[in-house]
Amino acid sequence: MDRFVAFYNGLIPFFQILILLVLSIIGGQIIRLFFNAFLRLYKKSTDDEVLVESVIRNLRPVLKVLLPLILFSISFQTVEMEAGAYFFLSKLEQVLLICSFAWLFIQITDVVEDVVYHKFDVKQENNYLARKVQTQVQFIKRLLVIGIVVIAVSVILLSFEGVRTIGAGLLTSAGVTGIILGFAAQKSISNLIAGFQIAFTQPIRIDDVVVVEGEWGRIEEITFTYVVIMIWDQRRLVVPINYFIEKPFQNWTRSSADILGTIFLYTDYFVPIEAIREELKRLCEKNKYWDKRVCVLQVTELTDQSVQLRALVSAANSGNAWELRVILREQLMDFIRKNYPDSLPRTRAEITELPGNMALRPSTHQQGGKETESGR
Repeated sequence: MDRFVAFYNGLIPFFQILILLVLSIIGGQIIRLFFNAFLRLYKKSTDDEVLVESVIRNLRPVLKVLLPLILFSISFQTVEMEAGAYFFLSKLEQVLLICSFAWLFIQITDVVEDVVYHKFDVKQENNYLARKVQTQVQFIKRLLVIGIVVIAVSVILLSFEGVRTIGAGLLTSAGVTGIILGFAAQKSISNLIAGFQIAFTQPIRIDDVVVVEGEWGRIEEITFTYVVIMIWDQRRLVVPINYFIEKPFQNWTRSSADILGTIFLYTDYFVPIEAIREELKRLCEKNKYWDKRVCVLQVTELTDQSVQLRALVSAANSGNAWELRVILREQLMDFIRKNYPDSLPRTRAEITELPGNMALRPSTHQQGGKETESGR
């Protein structure tokens, strides 16, 4: 060991720094491996696997950089060199450390997000609370990331004496600059304010089912300036965030995920309504998408040619409601066609011959539900 110290002290500063850098990298990787081994042991003794896996996945890249930098900054103090070179390297090391710690804090927000998303999963049946929490966490995380970056950049700039002097001059003209920027970026500022409103008043949430501009879809992403809606056919509709503050839209899952679905049938006046009502109940009871809340059949409209029947059924969410509606519509149509074919919509006409040489003309008079012909 004494020989190595003597050899090290006899080297020029460049080679001393190179040796310290290599030893810091090796030492940092050893510490990181011990840290990962400890986490895996902890994972075996706990049920919180999501936290451990998220820590390993998100902190692995930043620890590869941060740990060697910390070791190098500690050992760097032992190197004797010219004042100019020492100042440059110490400032470089300081800037890299600040950036690494900022990166670490950003990755920690990713870990927290993973844990919260796992605990509040929007894929569960009743996901109202999960959608509410995920929307707020997504917005708060973005705010924290911006705050961390701003603080890191500020600390780096303030570590240089020349920048402090420039900063004092900038503060003097901050009022005029603020007014100019306010006029130039008022649209962006309004979007940012709308983002705050949506995050905490929550007219929309992550995974909400909405109808916007005639398009049905789910809220996939909410940013500071826009909202991404995944349309049912996998297209993406990108909408400015202040749209949801200024314009009306439909939110099918505003207070809860469960929803009612409607099926319209058009039949003849002689349709056996009670038989169709019983068939609807039977079909609902055997359908996995029905949540056992609502299953009714009602006559909602009468026209001169048909009867409008409305089947009202309930489902746990909009996706199940869609599947339930299309299945029941097909099954009810097939039931009427097979069992009551005379109950399908029809147009009736009665042919009447008038006295004299007047031409025959059709009449829409109905008699006993059948077409009749009267003549001489």
